[in-house]
Amino acid sequence: MRGKKPSNIAPGTSPVTKVPAPPSYLSKDAKAEWRRVAPILIDERKVLTVADLAVLENFVIATGTMREAHRALNQEGMVLPNGKRHPAYGILSAAQQQQLRCAGELGLTPSARSRAAMMEQGDDDADSPLAVGRGR
Repeated sequence: MRGKKPSNIAPGTSPVTKVPAPPSYLSKDAKAEWRRVAPILIDERKVLTVADLAVLENFVIATGTMREAHRALNQEGMVLPNGKRHPAYGILSAAQQQQLRCAGELGLTPSARSRAAMMEQGDDDADSPLAVGRGR
């Protein structure tokens, strides 16, 4: 998922029009996040397609894992009695990174939304010095 991100989320084919139930194997936290985010993507933004459901699933799994690891750290501390860092710290960090990547792909971060909003405004400024190669 490295490299330049798409500047907007293009509508796809096979849109999801009704919020599906979260998969039964998801954790309680992941199911809660599914129920929170899926309606935003489907009903409000109308950007989720059948092909995107796996990205949504990855997003909610990462969110659930992140929350579970954070709870473990809150209960047990970041440092174990033997002086080593708690293993949940690495799990939390990896889950946070995955969650953020998936959030960007789904347009759930402020920067992803601002890129999409800028693309929707269009490139109508023909006087812009950045308008290279557009009929000048």
